[in-house]
Amino acid sequence: MAVISVSETTLLLALLSLRTLQSLVLDERLLLTPELLNVSISSEHQSLHLQWTVPNLPHQEFRMVFQVQISRFERSKVIWEENYRTTVTQGQVLHRSWESELPLECGPHFVRMKSGVVDAKFPKPGFWSSWTPWEKVVAQDSPGPNELLVFPKDKLVEEGSDVTLCYVSGSNLKNISCYLNSEWIAGEQLDSNVFAFNLSNIPFIRKTGTNFFCGKNSTHKEDGTVLFVSKVLEEPKDFSCETRDFETLKCTWEPGPDTGLAWSKQPSQSYTLLESFSGRKEHCQHRSWCHWQISQGSQETYNFTLLAENRLRKRSVNLLFNLTHRVHPMDPQSIKFENVSARSAIMTWKEYSLVNHCTLLCQVELRGEGEIMQQHNVSVKVNGEYVLSGLEPDTQYVTQVRCTSTSHFWKWSDWVPQKIITSEAAPSEAPDVWRNVTSEPGRQNVALFWKPLSKHQANGKILFYNVVIENLDSASRLQLLSIPAPATRQELTLDPRCSYRIHVTANNSVGTSPASILAVAGDPGNGTENVKEERIAGTEGGFPLSWKPKSGDVAGYVVDWCAHPRDTSCDFQWKRVGPNTTRTVISSDAFGPGVRYSFRIYGLSTKRIAYLLAKKTGYCQELAPSYNPQVNIKNLTSHSFTLSWENYSTEYQPSFILGYHVYLKSKAMQCHSGFEERTHSDDSVCCKYKIDNPEQKMFIAENLQPESLYEFLVTPYTSVGEGPNGTFRNVTTPDEHSHILIRIILPMILCVLLIMILCYWKSQWMKEKCYPDIPDPYKSSILSMKKSKENPHPTIMNVKDCIPDAIEVINKAEGIKTQFPGTRKSVTETELTSQPVYLCLIATENNYSSPGPCICFENLTYEEASASGSCGHGPVTPEEPPSQLGLLASSGSFLKALEKNYMNSLEENPSGNSMCYVSQLASPLSGDKESLPTNPPMPALCSEYKMQMAVPSCLASPPLSEDSSLSSVTLLGESEHYS
Repeated sequence: MAVISVSETTLLLALLSLRTLQSLVLDERLLLTPELLNVSISSEHQSLHLQWTVPNLPHQEFRMVFQVQISRFERSKVIWEENYRTTVTQGQVLHRSWESELPLECGPHFVRMKSGVVDAKFPKPGFWSSWTPWEKVVAQDSPGPNELLVFPKDKLVEEGSDVTLCYVSGSNLKNISCYLNSEWIAGEQLDSNVFAFNLSNIPFIRKTGTNFFCGKNSTHKEDGTVLFVSKVLEEPKDFSCETRDFETLKCTWEPGPDTGLAWSKQPSQSYTLLESFSGRKEHCQHRSWCHWQISQGSQETYNFTLLAENRLRKRSVNLLFNLTHRVHPMDPQSIKFENVSARSAIMTWKEYSLVNHCTLLCQVELRGEGEIMQQHNVSVKVNGEYVLSGLEPDTQYVTQVRCTSTSHFWKWSDWVPQKIITSEAAPSEAPDVWRNVTSEPGRQNVALFWKPLSKHQANGKILFYNVVIENLDSASRLQLLSIPAPATRQELTLDPRCSYRIHVTANNSVGTSPASILAVAGDPGNGTENVKEERIAGTEGGFPLSWKPKSGDVAGYVVDWCAHPRDTSCDFQWKRVGPNTTRTVISSDAFGPGVRYSFRIYGLSTKRIAYLLAKKTGYCQELAPSYNPQVNIKNLTSHSFTLSWENYSTEYQPSFILGYHVYLKSKAMQCHSGFEERTHSDDSVCCKYKIDNPEQKMFIAENLQPESLYEFLVTPYTSVGEGPNGTFRNVTTPDEHSHILIRIILPMILCVLLIMILCYWKSQWMKEKCYPDIPDPYKSSILSMKKSKENPHPTIMNVKDCIPDAIEVINKAEGIKTQFPGTRKSVTETELTSQPVYLCLIATENNYSSPGPCICFENLTYEEASASGSCGHGPVTPEEPPSQLGLLASSGSFLKALEKNYMNSLEENPSGNSMCYVSQLASPLSGDKESLPTNPPMPALCSEYKMQMAVPSCLASPPLSEDSSLSSVTLLGESEHYS
């Protein structure tokens, strides 16, 4: 019983102790509420920094957890929450930072926190303390009603990062737009006057930054900021360290892009060397390399850390190495050459002395014409030496040497080059010599050619060539010619009756080359007239040639060629072929399309005499003819003509001329035998005749039509086409009787010319007989008694040859209209003075009833009339019938009447206007139409011979009245006189 009582008592005490402890713990937890000491703002890093402590903390340490909440704009809008675990001691001030994506200036923030004990001494679950009061944090005061603020200011970010910006506007500002580099950006409204802008993957544009601004529009800026976008700092690459003298280490690396920005907002990244074994640090002055001083004998192994950093981040790389494994020897120095000859030389150089005089491995390289000729390895401690052998005379070489450490290879030193030129030697080869032989009466011309020696054959600069001419028919006769270089030919004139041996040698400053021997036989023909030229076709690879081998001993063959025709100006070339070869391919970069090349193949006897074996000619590529022949026309007849083009050369054409095409066309197209109808390139139909013989340069066009126009064109044709499309020429066939007409007309023309010459000689006689002078009325004998005031000169007029039978004098009184027959034209009074007056003589016979021929006279020049119109119609006796008009018996009575009436007129008209000259334009019945007689006598045909006639004024009638007839006719009988 006692034992049970003790157990119950013990259990009861334990329960009481536990309840007491729990009550104490619960009270302690209530007392562990944290206390915020300070909440600070870092605008540069956009972060809140919290400081707090746990008051009334027991002496022992407690493992605690703190829950932090941050709100923005309102306490209920929690934007961040975190549980922070740490060990807390009594009196300890705790720190915690929070970085905001949105700039803190964009709005107010609120912070609170609570704590809990998570120590293992307390049972679970634990209890949180109560929350601390909300702590309000404001980074920027509210803007004025018309103020706009953009945050953050001058933000520094890395390329490719995300950035959030905002603007806070006053109450009076509405409809604000924001732009990034003048490009509109959409925003998110966070509060009534706060807008946020999330920019993702910001690019690097320039070192001066990227502009972000806000305002009414893109030109009206209220406020803005600059985003400084930096390149991302990269980790250094190819970090390496080496020594060249065991005194200094040189560390190098590839820094990557420069992250520096303008105005030192973001300076270039800096580099620092840290060595872990010695604990030393070296700030590097350069972006890509840095020096490190070696402590003599104290350290062989190094562990470097290269640290690169800027304001945004840090990068680092490590390097561990042994110093003796990073030896980069100095470059060789003082390279010299000794005992330089034509074939060898000794090369020497010096090396920089390393620690303990360690051995170096050096590499010697010999280069010639850009290629490696020799390469050798040499072990060197301080001084190096090597003998260069197998060199070519008079040749420039480039030697270079480099070295490395033999203990552990790290790097070669840089190559150090040096030039060397070997001495000259005598030429080692004889020049390649050939000739071209032509003959003239009494002499033989030899064009001697040789090829320059190659550099390896010349062994120096060739100064001259010696040509020795040996006459085999006269051994004592030698001729020496010294030809300065660089000549490659020499013209020789030899006796065609003798044979010669020619020796050619090349000479430099050291000696003479072996001689090249060539023989020229006395007979230059060598049967060349029996060798016919063959045509060959070239290919892209050249001209394939083959020939029949020469009988007997042959020392070899020579093929020479040049552009056709063969002359001294062509590029003469040749090629030697062995004695057992009868084919070869001649190729050359100088071969061009459309050029004819001629090849000759010679066989060489053992005595060096050349014999022509074959001649070949061809084109590497044939082209169509470049021009048509100039055609001449000969033997033109009415039925044929001959076309000739003898001056058209076929040797200079770009291909072999196979023949000619003759095109002929005319309006009456009819192709005769031998022609074929074809359509020309200009779509015209013509007759085509083909000439297959290229040597035929004449064509006769026959069976043509006389007096016809023909057009012709002659063009050559080849295997690749015909000549260019030329212009047709015209030819017209003559009349088939034209030659007969020429035989007749030509003598007639000669006769006419002879007669004209004779007439010219007898011009005065011909003038008097054929066309005498017109008599001057002022010089008439009838007018000799007239004393005119206007013309005092005596006038004579001979009228003895004019024996008229009748006279009609027509005149018109002033102011009366007159209409002349024939013209039917009326004239007024003023016009009458300028109209001609007519005189008509009517020849009559005894039979008055039949009208006879009349003679009309006209001379406008000799017309003379008085002012009173004295030249008018004569009176007509009314009793006389019209049938008796103008009858004159004889010329004698007419002349007497003229003379009598003339004398009377002189007495009656003292004014001197006694004569009227009239002209031939009026018929015997001139006058107005209204006054013509009803049955006028019609005159017979009038003679057109124009002769002047003088009419005395006494024969004229007085002026007519207006009612009188316009015309009157006076008829004179055989025995009647005019009154």
